[in-house]
Amino acid sequence: MGDIQITTALRATADLVQEVNALVRQLSSTAVPLTVDTLAALIASDSATLLLASSETGVVGMLTLITYAIPTGIRARIEDVVVDESARGKGVAFELTNTAVELARKAGARTVDLTSRPSRESANRLYQRAGFSPRDSVTYRQTLSGV
Repeated sequence: MGDIQITTALRATADLVQEVNALVRQLSSTAVPLTVDTLAALIASDSATLLLASSETGVVGMLTLITYAIPTGIRARIEDVVVDESARGKGVAFELTNTAVELARKAGARTVDLTSRPSRESANRLYQRAGFSPRDSVTYRQTLSGV
């Protein structure tokens, strides 16, 4: 992977907001851009950990690890994995994912879940290489208006 560093976002700055928003645009065409305040709230959250993959040129990837307690134990989810087009195919997502799994393990999580569209063939291969197995489950979503 070379010169890529995986770190946890600790402080929201205008520069970091720009870099994160550039990645978010590659992930979702409908996401509302973050502000310094919304990024600061995410970073301050007890349940979310924003991992950043950085090179000498800046942030080239990110992943959000969500950890939460439910009656059957501590669980974890990986969300919003994205690597900049310029850094794809270099192991960045694999390193982000492995770092997230290790953080979930240290937090006492029993499982780590993630979802990926079937059309994202390379991402699905990556998750399987990282030790994830497909689960026989159906994901449901309800879109909330006004949010």
